[in-house]
Amino acid sequence: MTRIIGVRFRNVGKVYYFGPKSLNIKAGDHVIVETARGVEYGHVVLGPKDVEDSRIVQPLKEVIRLATPKDDAREESNRKKEKEAFQICQKKIAAHNLEMKLIDAEYTFDNNKVLFYFTADGRVDFRELVKDLASVFKTRIELRQIGVRDETKILGGIGICGRALCCSTYLSDFAPVSIKMAKEQNLSLNPAKISGTCGRLMCCLKNEQETYEYLNKKLPGLGDIVATPEGLRGEVQSVNVLRQLVKVVVDVNDEKEIREYPADELKLKQRHKKGKEKEKEKEKDLTQEERRELERLEKEHGESGGRKEKGKEKKHQSRKESDHGGRKASGGRTSG
Repeated sequence: MTRIIGVRFRNVGKVYYFGPKSLNIKAGDHVIVETARGVEYGHVVLGPKDVEDSRIVQPLKEVIRLATPKDDAREESNRKKEKEAFQICQKKIAAHNLEMKLIDAEYTFDNNKVLFYFTADGRVDFRELVKDLASVFKTRIELRQIGVRDETKILGGIGICGRALCCSTYLSDFAPVSIKMAKEQNLSLNPAKISGTCGRLMCCLKNEQETYEYLNKKLPGLGDIVATPEGLRGEVQSVNVLRQLVKVVVDVNDEKEIREYPADELKLKQRHKKGKEKEKEKEKDLTQEERRELERLEKEHGESGGRKEKGKEKKHQSRKESDHGGRKASGGRTSG
Protein backbone atom coordinates (compact mmCIF):
# COMPACT_ATOMS: atom_id res chain seq x y z
CA MET A 1 0.00 0.00 0.00
CA THR A 2 1.17 3.52 -0.81
CA ARG A 3 -0.02 6.76 0.76
CA ILE A 4 -1.06 9.33 -1.82
CA ILE A 5 -3.02 12.53 -2.39
CA GLY A 6 -4.99 13.44 -5.53
CA VAL A 7 -4.10 16.70 -7.28
CA ARG A 8 -5.88 18.47 -10.13
CA PHE A 9 -4.25 21.28 -12.11
CA ARG A 10 -7.27 22.86 -13.74
CA ASN A 11 -10.89 23.23 -12.68
CA VAL A 12 -11.81 20.10 -14.59
CA GLY A 13 -9.18 17.60 -15.56
CA LYS A 14 -7.50 14.35 -14.62
CA VAL A 15 -6.57 13.69 -11.01
CA TYR A 16 -2.90 12.82 -10.50
CA TYR A 17 -1.37 11.01 -7.55
CA PHE A 18 1.51 12.46 -5.54
CA GLY A 19 3.19 11.42 -2.32
CA PRO A 20 2.25 13.73 0.62
CA LYS A 21 5.56 13.17 2.48
CA SER A 22 5.07 14.14 6.12
CA LEU A 23 3.09 17.27 5.31
CA ASN A 24 -0.32 17.86 6.88
CA ILE A 25 -2.29 18.05 3.64
CA LYS A 26 -6.07 17.90 3.32
CA ALA A 27 -8.58 18.20 0.49
CA GLY A 28 -9.01 21.82 -0.59
CA ASP A 29 -5.37 22.79 -0.01
CA HIS A 30 -3.09 24.05 -2.76
CA VAL A 31 0.29 22.43 -3.27
CA ILE A 32 3.43 22.89 -5.32
CA VAL A 33 4.53 19.75 -7.17
CA GLU A 34 7.04 18.81 -9.82
CA THR A 35 5.79 17.39 -13.12
CA ALA A 36 7.34 16.72 -16.51
CA ARG A 37 6.22 20.22 -17.50
CA GLY A 38 8.09 21.72 -14.58
CA VAL A 39 7.05 23.01 -11.17
CA GLU A 40 3.29 23.46 -11.00
CA TYR A 41 0.55 24.72 -8.71
CA GLY A 42 -2.24 22.23 -8.04
CA HIS A 43 -5.48 21.85 -6.08
CA VAL A 44 -5.83 18.89 -3.72
CA VAL A 45 -9.11 17.11 -4.50
CA LEU A 46 -8.35 13.87 -2.70
CA GLY A 47 -6.97 13.86 0.85
CA PRO A 48 -4.26 11.44 2.04
CA LYS A 49 -5.26 7.81 1.62
CA ASP A 50 -3.62 4.43 1.12
CA VAL A 51 -4.03 2.73 -2.26
CA GLU A 52 -2.69 -0.49 -3.73
CA ASP A 53 0.66 -0.24 -5.48
CA SER A 54 -0.92 -1.57 -8.70
CA ARG A 55 -3.01 1.61 -8.99
CA ILE A 56 0.05 3.84 -9.01
CA VAL A 57 1.83 4.84 -12.20
CA GLN A 58 5.49 4.93 -11.24
CA PRO A 59 7.55 6.88 -10.50
CA LEU A 60 5.42 8.57 -7.85
CA LYS A 61 6.66 12.12 -7.24
CA GLU A 62 6.30 13.75 -3.85
CA VAL A 63 4.78 17.13 -3.05
CA ILE A 64 7.40 19.86 -2.83
CA ARG A 65 5.48 22.01 -0.35
CA LEU A 66 2.12 23.41 0.59
CA ALA A 67 1.40 26.57 -1.40
CA THR A 68 2.33 29.77 0.41
CA PRO A 69 0.53 33.14 0.08
CA LYS A 70 3.34 34.13 -2.28
CA ASP A 71 2.60 31.07 -4.45
CA ASP A 72 -1.11 31.93 -4.46
CA ALA A 73 -0.31 35.48 -5.60
CA ARG A 74 1.93 34.15 -8.36
CA GLU A 75 -0.76 31.81 -9.61
CA GLU A 76 -3.28 34.66 -9.70
CA SER A 77 -0.75 36.78 -11.59
CA ASN A 78 -0.28 33.97 -14.12
CA ARG A 79 -4.03 33.82 -14.74
CA LYS A 80 -4.01 37.56 -15.56
CA LYS A 81 -0.99 37.17 -17.82
CA GLU A 82 -2.77 34.38 -19.67
CA LYS A 83 -5.54 36.78 -20.72
CA GLU A 84 -2.95 39.20 -22.11
CA ALA A 85 -1.10 36.37 -23.86
CA PHE A 86 -4.37 35.19 -25.43
CA GLN A 87 -5.06 38.62 -26.94
CA ILE A 88 -1.51 38.97 -28.24
CA CYS A 89 -1.61 35.54 -29.85
CA GLN A 90 -4.95 36.29 -31.51
CA LYS A 91 -3.47 39.40 -33.11
CA LYS A 92 -0.41 37.47 -34.28
CA ILE A 93 -2.59 34.75 -35.83
CA ALA A 94 -4.53 37.41 -37.75
CA ALA A 95 -1.28 39.08 -38.83
CA HIS A 96 0.05 35.79 -40.20
CA ASN A 97 -3.34 35.05 -41.81
CA LEU A 98 -3.53 31.53 -40.38
CA GLU A 99 -6.68 29.38 -40.52
CA MET A 100 -6.81 28.47 -36.84
CA LYS A 101 -9.07 29.28 -33.90
CA LEU A 102 -7.35 30.12 -30.61
CA ILE A 103 -9.11 28.53 -27.65
CA ASP A 104 -6.99 29.14 -24.56
CA ALA A 105 -3.60 30.26 -23.27
CA GLU A 106 -1.80 28.77 -20.28
CA TYR A 107 1.35 29.72 -18.37
CA THR A 108 3.22 27.07 -16.45
CA PHE A 109 3.64 28.04 -12.79
CA ASP A 110 7.36 28.76 -13.17
CA ASN A 111 6.72 30.77 -16.37
CA ASN A 112 9.08 28.44 -18.19
CA LYS A 113 6.58 27.90 -21.00
CA VAL A 114 3.43 29.39 -22.52
CA LEU A 115 0.95 26.96 -24.07
CA PHE A 116 -1.63 27.98 -26.65
CA TYR A 117 -4.54 25.65 -27.46
CA PHE A 118 -6.22 25.94 -30.85
CA THR A 119 -8.50 24.13 -33.27
CA ALA A 120 -8.13 23.92 -37.04
CA ASP A 121 -9.65 21.90 -39.87
CA GLY A 122 -6.29 20.51 -40.93
CA ARG A 123 -2.58 20.95 -40.37
CA VAL A 124 -1.32 24.50 -39.95
CA ASP A 125 2.19 25.72 -40.69
CA PHE A 126 2.75 28.07 -37.77
CA ARG A 127 6.55 28.07 -37.60
CA GLU A 128 6.74 31.80 -38.25
CA LEU A 129 4.03 32.38 -35.64
CA VAL A 130 6.06 30.46 -33.03
CA LYS A 131 9.13 32.57 -33.76
CA ASP A 132 7.04 35.73 -33.49
CA LEU A 133 5.52 34.68 -30.17
CA ALA A 134 8.90 33.59 -28.76
CA SER A 135 10.32 37.04 -29.51
CA VAL A 136 7.42 38.64 -27.60
CA PHE A 137 7.24 36.39 -24.51
CA LYS A 138 10.97 35.53 -24.25
CA THR A 139 10.17 31.98 -23.17
CA ARG A 140 9.38 28.58 -24.70
CA ILE A 141 6.21 28.45 -26.78
CA GLU A 142 4.01 25.41 -27.34
CA LEU A 143 1.07 25.37 -29.75
CA ARG A 144 -1.26 22.45 -29.15
CA GLN A 145 -4.03 21.45 -31.56
CA ILE A 146 -7.08 20.01 -29.82
CA GLY A 147 -10.42 18.51 -30.90
CA VAL A 148 -13.91 19.97 -30.65
CA ARG A 149 -14.73 18.06 -27.44
CA ASP A 150 -11.69 19.48 -25.68
CA GLU A 151 -12.58 22.93 -27.01
CA THR A 152 -16.04 22.70 -25.45
CA LYS A 153 -14.55 21.37 -22.20
CA ILE A 154 -12.28 24.43 -21.95
CA LEU A 155 -14.85 27.05 -22.97
CA GLY A 156 -17.82 25.57 -21.08
CA GLY A 157 -21.47 26.37 -21.74
CA ILE A 158 -25.05 25.30 -21.06
CA GLY A 159 -26.46 22.03 -22.38
CA ILE A 160 -29.97 21.42 -23.73
CA CYS A 161 -30.91 20.21 -20.24
CA GLY A 162 -30.35 23.74 -18.92
CA ARG A 163 -27.38 22.75 -16.76
CA ALA A 164 -23.68 23.51 -17.15
CA LEU A 165 -21.93 21.08 -19.50
CA CYS A 166 -20.83 17.81 -17.88
CA CYS A 167 -17.37 17.98 -19.47
CA SER A 168 -16.66 21.43 -18.06
CA THR A 169 -17.97 20.72 -14.55
CA TYR A 170 -17.10 17.21 -13.38
CA LEU A 171 -15.96 14.86 -16.17
CA SER A 172 -12.22 14.28 -15.89
CA ASP A 173 -12.07 12.25 -19.11
CA PHE A 174 -14.23 11.55 -22.15
CA ALA A 175 -15.99 8.18 -22.09
CA PRO A 176 -16.66 6.41 -25.41
CA VAL A 177 -20.21 7.09 -26.65
CA SER A 178 -22.03 5.43 -29.57
CA ILE A 179 -25.29 5.62 -31.50
CA LYS A 180 -26.14 2.20 -30.08
CA MET A 181 -26.62 3.84 -26.66
CA ALA A 182 -29.27 6.21 -28.04
CA LYS A 183 -31.07 3.26 -29.64
CA GLU A 184 -30.84 1.22 -26.44
CA GLN A 185 -32.44 4.08 -24.51
CA ASN A 186 -35.15 4.49 -27.17
CA LEU A 187 -34.19 8.11 -27.81
CA SER A 188 -34.95 10.10 -30.92
CA LEU A 189 -32.29 9.52 -33.57
CA ASN A 190 -32.54 13.13 -34.69
CA PRO A 191 -28.88 14.31 -34.54
CA ALA A 192 -29.95 17.69 -33.16
CA LYS A 193 -31.46 15.98 -30.10
CA ILE A 194 -28.64 13.60 -29.25
CA SER A 195 -25.67 15.85 -30.07
CA GLY A 196 -24.00 18.12 -27.54
CA THR A 197 -22.68 21.65 -27.90
CA CYS A 198 -19.51 20.25 -29.48
CA GLY A 199 -21.46 18.61 -32.30
CA ARG A 200 -20.61 15.11 -31.09
CA LEU A 201 -22.86 12.64 -29.29
CA MET A 202 -23.79 13.82 -25.81
CA CYS A 203 -21.53 12.44 -23.06
CA CYS A 204 -24.55 11.93 -20.79
CA LEU A 205 -25.75 9.06 -23.01
CA LYS A 206 -23.22 7.02 -21.08
CA ASN A 207 -24.63 7.93 -17.66
CA GLU A 208 -27.65 5.59 -17.70
CA GLN A 209 -26.45 3.08 -20.28
CA GLU A 210 -25.70 0.30 -17.80
CA THR A 211 -29.13 0.70 -16.18
CA TYR A 212 -30.91 0.54 -19.54
CA GLU A 213 -28.89 -2.52 -20.60
CA TYR A 214 -29.86 -4.28 -17.37
CA LEU A 215 -33.55 -3.33 -17.58
CA ASN A 216 -33.87 -4.09 -21.31
CA LYS A 217 -32.64 -7.64 -20.73
CA LYS A 218 -35.71 -8.22 -18.54
CA LEU A 219 -38.17 -6.97 -21.19
CA PRO A 220 -39.60 -8.64 -24.30
CA GLY A 221 -39.01 -6.94 -27.63
CA LEU A 222 -41.62 -5.14 -29.72
CA GLY A 223 -43.61 -7.65 -31.73
CA ASP A 224 -42.71 -10.60 -29.49
CA ILE A 225 -45.50 -13.07 -28.66
CA VAL A 226 -46.06 -13.47 -24.92
CA ALA A 227 -48.41 -15.34 -22.59
CA THR A 228 -50.33 -13.29 -20.02
CA PRO A 229 -51.28 -14.35 -16.46
CA GLU A 230 -54.85 -15.02 -17.71
CA GLY A 231 -53.54 -17.56 -20.20
CA LEU A 232 -53.98 -15.29 -23.23
CA ARG A 233 -51.45 -14.96 -26.02
CA GLY A 234 -50.69 -11.52 -27.34
CA GLU A 235 -48.23 -9.34 -29.21
CA VAL A 236 -46.07 -6.78 -27.43
CA GLN A 237 -47.08 -3.30 -28.60
CA SER A 238 -44.84 -1.12 -26.39
CA VAL A 239 -42.67 -1.25 -23.28
CA ASN A 240 -41.91 1.16 -20.45
CA VAL A 241 -38.31 0.42 -19.62
CA LEU A 242 -38.02 2.29 -16.33
CA ARG A 243 -41.36 1.11 -14.93
CA GLN A 244 -40.89 -2.38 -16.37
CA LEU A 245 -44.42 -2.38 -17.80
CA VAL A 246 -45.45 -3.98 -21.09
CA LYS A 247 -48.51 -3.22 -23.24
CA VAL A 248 -49.82 -6.31 -25.00
CA VAL A 249 -52.45 -6.62 -27.77
CA VAL A 250 -54.65 -9.61 -26.90
CA ASP A 251 -57.78 -11.13 -28.48
CA VAL A 252 -60.80 -11.06 -26.13
CA ASN A 253 -64.15 -12.26 -27.48
CA ASP A 254 -63.00 -11.79 -31.09
CA GLU A 255 -61.92 -8.23 -30.35
CA LYS A 256 -58.44 -6.83 -29.96
CA GLU A 257 -57.70 -5.21 -26.63
CA ILE A 258 -54.59 -3.53 -25.23
CA ARG A 259 -53.68 -4.54 -21.69
CA GLU A 260 -50.70 -3.53 -19.55
CA TYR A 261 -48.75 -6.02 -17.43
CA PRO A 262 -45.62 -6.00 -15.23
CA ALA A 263 -42.81 -7.55 -17.26
CA ASP A 264 -42.13 -10.32 -14.74
CA GLU A 265 -45.73 -11.64 -15.10
CA LEU A 266 -45.35 -12.38 -18.80
CA LYS A 267 -43.87 -15.47 -20.44
CA LEU A 268 -42.07 -15.15 -23.75
CA LYS A 269 -43.41 -17.50 -26.41
CA GLN A 270 -41.90 -16.28 -29.67
CA ARG A 271 -39.30 -13.71 -30.66
CA HIS A 272 -40.01 -11.30 -33.50
CA LYS A 273 -37.83 -8.96 -35.56
CA LYS A 274 -40.37 -6.18 -35.41
CA GLY A 275 -38.19 -4.26 -32.95
CA LYS A 276 -35.47 -3.84 -35.55
CA GLU A 277 -38.07 -2.88 -38.14
CA LYS A 278 -39.37 -0.18 -35.80
CA GLU A 279 -35.80 1.08 -35.40
CA LYS A 280 -35.46 1.37 -39.19
CA GLU A 281 -38.81 3.18 -39.34
CA LYS A 282 -37.50 5.76 -36.85
CA GLU A 283 -34.54 6.40 -39.16
CA LYS A 284 -36.88 6.74 -42.15
CA ASP A 285 -38.64 9.61 -40.39
CA LEU A 286 -35.42 11.62 -40.57
CA THR A 287 -34.72 14.04 -43.42
CA GLN A 288 -31.90 13.27 -45.84
CA GLU A 289 -29.72 15.88 -44.14
CA GLU A 290 -30.46 14.40 -40.69
CA ARG A 291 -29.60 10.91 -41.99
CA ARG A 292 -26.27 12.17 -43.30
CA GLU A 293 -25.55 13.78 -39.94
CA LEU A 294 -26.49 10.55 -38.16
CA GLU A 295 -24.12 8.61 -40.42
CA ARG A 296 -21.37 11.08 -39.54
CA LEU A 297 -22.00 10.58 -35.82
CA GLU A 298 -22.01 6.80 -36.27
CA LYS A 299 -18.71 6.99 -38.12
CA GLU A 300 -17.10 9.10 -35.38
CA HIS A 301 -18.57 7.08 -32.51
CA GLY A 302 -18.89 3.60 -33.98
CA GLU A 303 -19.00 0.33 -32.15
CA SER A 304 -15.29 0.64 -31.45
CA GLY A 305 -16.28 3.04 -28.68
CA GLY A 306 -14.64 6.02 -30.28
CA ARG A 307 -11.12 7.21 -29.85
CA LYS A 308 -10.47 9.51 -26.99
CA GLU A 309 -10.27 13.11 -28.10
CA LYS A 310 -6.91 13.32 -26.48
CA GLY A 311 -5.67 10.59 -28.75
CA LYS A 312 -6.15 12.92 -31.71
CA GLU A 313 -4.51 15.83 -29.98
CA LYS A 314 -1.46 17.05 -31.87
CA LYS A 315 1.39 18.65 -30.05
CA HIS A 316 3.71 21.14 -31.69
CA GLN A 317 6.60 22.75 -29.88
CA SER A 318 9.03 25.53 -30.70
CA ARG A 319 11.92 23.15 -30.08
CA LYS A 320 12.48 19.54 -29.13
CA GLU A 321 11.80 18.79 -25.50
CA SER A 322 11.98 15.71 -23.35
CA ASP A 323 8.63 16.18 -21.61
CA HIS A 324 6.24 14.99 -24.32
CA GLY A 325 4.58 12.81 -21.68
CA GLY A 326 3.15 15.87 -19.93
CA ARG A 327 2.22 15.49 -16.28
CA LYS A 328 1.50 11.80 -16.69
CA ALA A 329 5.17 10.84 -16.73
CA SER A 330 5.87 12.20 -13.29
CA GLY A 331 2.55 12.70 -11.59
CA GLY A 332 1.78 9.09 -10.85
CA ARG A 333 -1.70 9.26 -12.36
CA THR A 334 -4.26 6.63 -11.36
CA SER A 335 -4.62 3.73 -13.68
CA GLY A 336 -8.34 3.44 -13.02
